Amino acid sequence: MTRADEAKIEEPGPAVPANIADERLLQEKGFAGALTVLRRRVQGGDLGTLPVLIGILAIAIVFYVQNPAFLSSRTLVNITLFAAPVGIIALGVVLVLLLGEIDLSVGSVSGLAASIMAVLVVYHGWPVWAALLIGMGTGAGIGVVYGVLFTKVGVPSFVITLAGLLGFAGFQLVVLGPNGTINLPDSWFVEFVRFKFLSEWQSYLLVVLVVALYAAGSIYGIRRRQAAQLSAPSMTGVIVRSALMAVALAYFVYYLNIDRGIGYLPLFFVALVVLMDLVLRKRRWGRHVFAVGGNVEAARRSGINVTRIRISVFACTGLFAAMGGLLAAAQLTSVSQASGAGDTNLTAIAAAVIGGTSLFGGRGSAYAALLGILVLQMIQSGLNLLLVDSSVRFIVTGAVLLLAVSIDSVARRARSTSGRG
Repeated sequence: MTRADEAKIEEPGPAVPANIADERLLQEKGFAGALTVLRRRVQGGDLGTLPVLIGILAIAIVFYVQNPAFLSSRTLVNITLFAAPVGIIALGVVLVLLLGEIDLSVGSVSGLAASIMAVLVVYHGWPVWAALLIGMGTGAGIGVVYGVLFTKVGVPSFVITLAGLLGFAGFQLVVLGPNGTINLPDSWFVEFVRFKFLSEWQSYLLVVLVVALYAAGSIYGIRRRQAAQLSAPSMTGVIVRSALMAVALAYFVYYLNIDRGIGYLPLFFVALVVLMDLVLRKRRWGRHVFAVGGNVEAARRSGINVTRIRISVFACTGLFAAMGGLLAAAQLTSVSQASGAGDTNLTAIAAAVIGGTSLFGGRGSAYAALLGILVLQMIQSGLNLLLVDSSVRFIVTGAVLLLAVSIDSVARRARSTSGRG
């Protein structure tokens, strides 16, 4: 053997990415490969947001066939506006469901917080910003009390929050007093919730910023994977996805601008969802929430402060419930004995479950609140356009909730069979 041959043998070849060196982690590339990966995930019970996205498409088609006005710009703008307050409450429900627990009092807490804010502003002359802080602090404080009772005393979350559902509804009546209804004066807060919309150029600038952030985040992720010697998506794929996103968002914004455009309120809701998604996926607190919800004993043995995580989650749930109640009050420009009552509780919980959050804990995302409340608001808007009685809306909502829980149960059994937990 010549020296040249020996040099060729000793010369190291290109490094093989660690995550494809093992054939068990091999990922197919291209469109066909993506479909294969999706099929494997579905067979393994990892459905993600696929069921709810299919549901949104089906709802849109059914109601559009019945009444084309369902997909009009005005209807879509109204859906985004009215979905936001209860959607924010549902965001808090997602967090507590990730622990495998429940909060049945989010509606009562939202109504109580709104009542306290209204009384402070109207009867005591407080500035709006200060009354809002007190209202949100009330919700967070109630959540802390729930967390302490649950972790220190050992009372089940179902019982604690059921007591809160009844008790805080009574406190709300006491706070409102004999009048029962308080009309909110005009203020920057009411203006923000009801009448503030992005201008046309601002909405298109928002599209540019969103696409730019997506592309930058994707490129950053590719660089990190390459630095870790892992396989990474191609730059071409990032460019194609970014271009498709830009076209889709630009058309959506154009269509909404035919009516009033993008409101500040739904934009605030979406920003909260994105922020909570980043916290849950990227921050240690979020990973601990998933760990506690998945297996509390394993989380405790790994050094996670389970008590602190539980109390903080209940506090966040109360905070989001109060925030949603305050926004709903500004949207209606009044607070009454009916604020937070009715189907607010069940709508918020149903939205979180329908959006893909597991009732068994440990699985879900912040986007479940956004997708779930869109499903419910679309159903309500569609049935209202068809002049269907409200009783039918409750029946349909119950059926959709049962279907969502059934899909979650089947997916959980498939994950267990496939060894994915």
